This record gives sequence, C-alpha cells and structure tokens, in this order.
Amino acid sequence: MSSTYGENLKLSIFGQSHGAAIGMTLDGIPAGLPVDPEKLQAFLNRRAPGQNDWSTPRREEDRPEFLSGILDGFTCGAPIAAIIYNKNTRSGDYDNLKDCPRPGHADYTAQIKYGGFQDSAGGGHFSGRLTAPLCMAGGLCKQWLEEMGIFMGAHILSIAGRRDQAFDPIHPQLSQVSPDFPVLDLSAGEAMRQAIDQARKSGDSVGGVIECAVVGLPPGIGEPMFGGVESRIAQIVYGIPAVKGVEFGAGFGASDLRGSQCNDPFTLEDGIVKTTTNHSGGILGGITNGMALLFRAAVKPTPSISAPQQSVSLSAQEITSLSVKGRHDPCIVPRAVPVVEAAAAIAIMDMILGNTQTDRRKMNHGLK
Repeated sequence: MSSTYGENLKLSIFGQSHGAAIGMTLDGIPAGLPVDPEKLQAFLNRRAPGQNDWSTPRREEDRPEFLSGILDGFTCGAPIAAIIYNKNTRSGDYDNLKDCPRPGHADYTAQIKYGGFQDSAGGGHFSGRLTAPLCMAGGLCKQWLEEMGIFMGAHILSIAGRRDQAFDPIHPQLSQVSPDFPVLDLSAGEAMRQAIDQARKSGDSVGGVIECAVVGLPPGIGEPMFGGVESRIAQIVYGIPAVKGVEFGAGFGASDLRGSQCNDPFTLEDGIVKTTTNHSGGILGGITNGMALLFRAAVKPTPSISAPQQSVSLSAQEITSLSVKGRHDPCIVPRAVPVVEAAAAIAIMDMILGNTQTDRRKMNHGLK
C-alpha cells in the first residue's frame, strides 16, 4: 500500500489537503512509552503554515486530536490514531486543474492514473499538507528516541545557491541551529530569506537542500542488502513531496575521491572503535558504525507559481497558458526541515524495533 510505511512499526497516512481532516495511524509501538503533548505541538508548529513571509498564507492550527493508543500520557499498546482538522481551505482556486494541469505537479499523472476521480483541491493526497501527519508520527518517534539517547536535527544547507555551513561530520552542532530560521550561520540565513522574497515578488519559487544528522545511534543497526539504513531512510524521505534527491555522507562527492581519501580510518577512543573522518555518513554496508549519521535531501522549487507557465487543456487538446491561483509557499525548504527530521525518526525507530530480541530488550530498558 503506497500510503503505508514500515516493517516493524506500521505508519499509515490518510486524508486530502482540503478534506475534512488529515491523519495517521501508527501501529506496532510498545506500551508504556511516555508522550509529551506540548513537546509534540512545538515540533508540529515548526512545520505549520501561515507563520511568516516564506510560507503559504494559509493558516492552520495543526493541533492533533488523538483517537486511540495513548492513555494517561503513555502509549497503551493499541494502534495510535490521530487527526488534524482542515479549517482554512479555498477549494475553488483549484477548479481548473483537472483540465489544465500544473507543470511540475502531480495533476496530470493523477488524472491519468485515477481517471478524473482524484481530489485535485489543494493537490489532494499529493499535497505537502500530508506532511503534517508525518510529523505527528515522527514527533512521537523523536521523543522515544531521545529517551534512548538518540538525537537528531536538521538545517537548511542551501537555498537558491545561498549556502549555510555544513554540519561537523564528527560532532554535528545540533544545538546551534537557529530556532527562527533553521541555519547555523545567520548571515547565510538572511541571504536565503532575500532569495525567497525575490522569488515571491516575481511570482516564482526556489528550492534547496536540507542536511540532517543523527547522533547517539549504536553500531549494528540496519540489515543487508535491501534493508540497509540508507534504503530505509531514503524510502520515507522520498515520500516527502518535492524531494528529488537523497545522499549519505560524502554522497556524490565520494565519486571524485580516491579510496585513500574516502575511507574513514579506524581509531580507538576510551576503548570504543571510532573513525577519524566520516565520509561514510555513519553507515557501512547498510549498518550503523556508531558515528554520526549524516544525509542530505534535495528539495525542488514549489511547482505552484503565479507566473504564467505553458500547459495544455486536456478537454480542448490545445496548448494554453496557466497562472496558478491559491496560496502557496515561495520556498517549502524551511518548513520541510522538521519533516525530514520526522521521516528519519520514523525510519530509525522502525529499524530499532526490528533489531534482535536481545538488543530490543536493551533498547526498551532505556525507555522505562
């Protein structure tokens, strides 16, 4: 099922952008794990729309309503189900998109696959709105991973060619990411905001790259050949609308290095095996090696722009011009930062639950 992810936990996301509600179910989570609703809401607020000049003016509270799975502040072993009501919709802005599809969006492919029965308002099930329930599940997984001493964070590495400093691959500076605009270098963030504003004023959009780091992962997580850490994370990250590329460690840059440059030499720190560099991104053979896990996701520019674009009228069978109506982000990268964190948290939680029974007991002990 295309809207379901996971082998040991099962995440299912449902709803449409302008439907009554969007939501998720998360099954396979052990009973007795603590849930902090205020911490979860703070995480969801990082993704919520309508808060600043670089996001869509559509305003939604994004307050989850839990229907099952949580009792008196702890998971109870039942599937966790939660919804977020859609309240600020303008579906009429999308009336013409079944006939005149937006370039770069899923309007045309959805029309072909579903024969006109798809919900095109706000992008329907293809909308970035569906990342809110992804963040509900990921925000919970982040809390449980932190109980195990596993922490993750992400920042904007670049937008429209304006580049932030990269994470230190050995000791990522998670605590130094700005809470207002998620960068390490505030001057780089200001340049990014200016690029977003220029695109917005011209009726256009820009994309960028998000870098994510995970620290505290023990060695030995992941499976060969198709259950490797890269595969499991990439699968869910590619479920985020507009993500067009994922790389780990040195990524494509590794192809320009020699083996003597790319290999990470082993060393010992207080009797623990470490590496002196981290070109592998904390993964060898699809399995964590105990170093920081590092990956980057490339996010394309928002396809819904007000500047005129060439499209076709499917009914008239003729080329036409399209200016997209509605409310859209001139750059979705800042709001996608917590979404990438959420995706990584879900993938890692899934892999930890699937580790050997002995290791699982060790992990669970830290949650009690």
